[in-house]
This record gives sequence, C-alpha cells and structure tokens, in this order.
Amino acid sequence: MVHSMTGFASQSGAAPGVSWAIELRGVNAKGLDIRVRAPERMTGFDQTIKAMCQKALTRGSIQVSVRVERDVAAAGMAVDIAGVDALIEAAKNVQARADAAGLSLRAASVAELLALRGVLGSGDEADVMPASEAVQDTAQAALAAFLKMRAREGAALLGVLTSALDEIETLTRTAATLADARKDDVAKTLKANLARVLDSTDGTDPDRVAQELALLAVKADVTEEIDRLHAHVGAARELLGAGGAVGRKLDFLMQEFNREANTLCSKSGDTELTRVGLDLKALIDQMREQVQNVE
Repeated sequence: MVHSMTGFASQSGAAPGVSWAIELRGVNAKGLDIRVRAPERMTGFDQTIKAMCQKALTRGSIQVSVRVERDVAAAGMAVDIAGVDALIEAAKNVQARADAAGLSLRAASVAELLALRGVLGSGDEADVMPASEAVQDTAQAALAAFLKMRAREGAALLGVLTSALDEIETLTRTAATLADARKDDVAKTLKANLARVLDSTDGTDPDRVAQELALLAVKADVTEEIDRLHAHVGAARELLGAGGAVGRKLDFLMQEFNREANTLCSKSGDTELTRVGLDLKALIDQMREQVQNVE
C-alpha cells in the first residue's frame, strides 16, 4: 500500500480535573522530522511520542501538539502559603532597599499577590496533571487515525500515478510507431546526403564520409530511449505494487523518465515525434509533483 506524507488527526482525553488534546499534522519532506510541543510539566513525553512516530513512519515533517487544560472548579483552588511567605519576605527586602535609596513604592493589593504565578493554583498539582498512560493511549489513538488518513491519501495518489503511467505507456507506444515509420525516410535522407557530399567533394575519403553519416544515423535513432521508457514504466508499476516507503525510489525514477523524454525530443527530427516527446515531458512533470507526496 502506498502512503501519502500529508495528513491530520486529532484525539482528546480527560481525567478528574483535567482534559487534553493531541493533534498530528504531516507534510512532505526528504526525511523524517518529528517536532513535539507539550507542556513543560509533562517531562519526557516529547521523547515518548517521538519514539511512537519513529516506529510507524519513515518520511515526512510531523508536527505534534499537546494541549492540557485544567478544570479549576473540579480541581479546587488553594494558596501556596510557603510561596506567599517567601514572596512577602522578598517584598520586604525590596521595600528596604527602596527606602534606603529614598524611593517610594506603592503597596501591592491582595488581588495582585494572588494573580502572581504559582501563588493560587489547583488543590493538588499532581492530581490535575494527566496520567502518563492515559495520555499515551490518546497519542496512540491519534497516531492510528493519522496513519489511516495517510493511507486514504495514498490510495488516491496511487490512482493518480497509475493513470499517469497508463498515459505515459500509451505515448511511448505512439513514439515507437512514429519512430518506426520514419526509418525509411531517415535512410533515404542519409543516402541522398552521402551522394551529395561525395559529388561535391574531391579527394575526400568515402569511407570517412560514410562513417560520419552512420554516426548521424545512430544519433537520430530513438529506439534505446523508447525501450528505456517502457522499462521505467514497468519499474514504476512494480514499486507502486510493492507499496511501503517507495517515495525516494519513485522520485529517482521520475528523473530517469525526464532524461529519456528530453533525449527523445532532441533526437526526434520529426514534428509529430517531437510533439509526443513534449507531451511526455508535461505528463512526467505532473507525475513528479504527485510523487513528492509519496512516503
């Protein structure tokens, strides 16, 4: 099965006093790049989810977002008395230094003290942080949904690529027919050119002239390019049939397709054959864009 590198999935979970949501987004990339954004207090979770993704994915730029929200009403509120005491002592020291410098400071209100980070919080910080196993279960569910979406996108890509290969194969057969039909004309043209050259030159080695014209005939022959195009079509079908992480191999094969189409155009010497070559190039470019999304 062919997989796309693009995808999105989201899963959520909850426990007493807390809820969380995990999102995965993926786009195409040359390698595998996993970036996790999680709350600082969830120490080590980023490495855990990275390991999950590395086992299931081989290519793509993956963004993982973990959001945690506390239910203040359910968790209850409490004042960190020790923290408040330390804050008051610190305030006294600041006030003393300000007095010594002849500065006047406005007294802070109780509301301002409570608004400071860490003074007012949930009754038990440990209880409102999500349990590691529960979050990992949510992450596994999100990853499974993400893989399913990539598989669906991959199935659509497979249809597009298979259709493009069918068209490339048809154009290659047309090119073979045109190339075969022009063989007699090419031979007649070369013979006429040879006779013209021999008639208009004195002292020229006929064998040397014949060799040069034979070389031109070889350069005008597109049989090898057409054979290689047929071979590339077969190789691409095998890769798509094998499935798995075939994106890099397909991308390399697209370069080979393009090389043969370019050579076909440069050697054609025929309007219709050149047109077929240009159609091949356009189709190969379109196919290569789609291949960029294959894992």
